[in-house]
Amino acid sequence: MFEIRERHSRNIPALSEEDMEKLAGSRVLVVGCGGLGGNIIEYLTRAGVGHLTVVDGDVFEESNLNRQILSTSDNIGKKKAIAAAERVKAVDPAVDVTPVCEFLTKENASALMADADLVIDALDNAAARLVLEDAAAEAGLTIVHGAICGWDLQAMVVPPGSGLLHQMYSDDYVPASKTSLSFTPAACASIEASLAVTCLCGRETPLGRSLLIGSLADMSFDIIHFSD
Repeated sequence: MFEIRERHSRNIPALSEEDMEKLAGSRVLVVGCGGLGGNIIEYLTRAGVGHLTVVDGDVFEESNLNRQILSTSDNIGKKKAIAAAERVKAVDPAVDVTPVCEFLTKENASALMADADLVIDALDNAAARLVLEDAAAEAGLTIVHGAICGWDLQAMVVPPGSGLLHQMYSDDYVPASKTSLSFTPAACASIEASLAVTCLCGRETPLGRSLLIGSLADMSFDIIHFSD
């Protein structure tokens, strides 16, 4: 019989015991361990997800310190995936975490998804997102997508084979700005993590084929619906 650990007792009753059992048995692939990914990994670990694969080929730079929760003055130059795995173990040693110090490519995407139940998009460029969507479609996996710029954020659930990211991005898409504030990644990551937990627990997602967009500058939010 599944037992709720004390560390997860405050999840109840917002999450049921059945939900917690599903989370404990879930395998989540988080691609990107920077501003979005660092927070998402933190939230999923604390929520009770039992297995995480965290992927990032980058190292921390000083410019990451304004927004990336895993970045500190002491770990500049350290691999982000390694720092993410160490943080997971520091929070909950029982979580099975696998760091992959590589960038997502067409060559490694399928292997990374081999055991996953859900894919989290915490990437920062359109080309990699399209590679991610193609591989997830082939694997029959849902993606939880998120992106930020300055005060603005967006998030959505991408069903396998829906092509929603291809509708939103092109290979040569370049954002107008790379500005990123300390709180925007955390806000977007909270939404992505909640969508991930909803999916993993088998609940109906509130953003089926719809994109949530928002601005923290004026606290305005809207939903854009995509046709089937």
